[in-house]
Amino acid sequence: MAKKKINAKDFIDKIEKLARTRMASGEVVELNNFRDLKKKTDPKTILVIEDDETMRSAMKRIFEIDGFIVKMAADGTELSAILDDTTPDLILLDVGLPWINGLELGQMLKEHKELKKIPLVFVSGKSSDEDVKQAFQIGADDYIKKPFDIDKLKKTVATLLKISE
Repeated sequence: MAKKKINAKDFIDKIEKLARTRMASGEVVELNNFRDLKKKTDPKTILVIEDDETMRSAMKRIFEIDGFIVKMAADGTELSAILDDTTPDLILLDVGLPWINGLELGQMLKEHKELKKIPLVFVSGKSSDEDVKQAFQIGADDYIKKPFDIDKLKKTVATLLKISE
């Protein structure tokens, strides 16, 4: 006999309903515990496009600790395999990429009918006013300069994911 696949969304919806009922009745429910459970059962996917291997690995560790799924690409040529497999919830993109720079790649992402709604954050050592201006002109949601503050990066990601829901 085949096992029935468990629908995690229905399970989470039931937990949310119970939590709201208990909150309305005055029982104390720790919302942070609920949020942690939701992250574990429905993790968000972040795509990091960064040519520096050390920086890619660092970003992977930063976000996996918080329960995110992190997909990584060293440049634009590695994207098709990733995008065939999954649709990210947010993209972190370096400007200084080989073959095609991040601004050009960001432009292509924002022109794609299915990818244009995904929040896009440039994380780059290139910090000229022209680079920042161009990033926002193509539709970037934020531009964070390297070296970056980890907490600021995490807050930016959390805010953009919340807005995009």
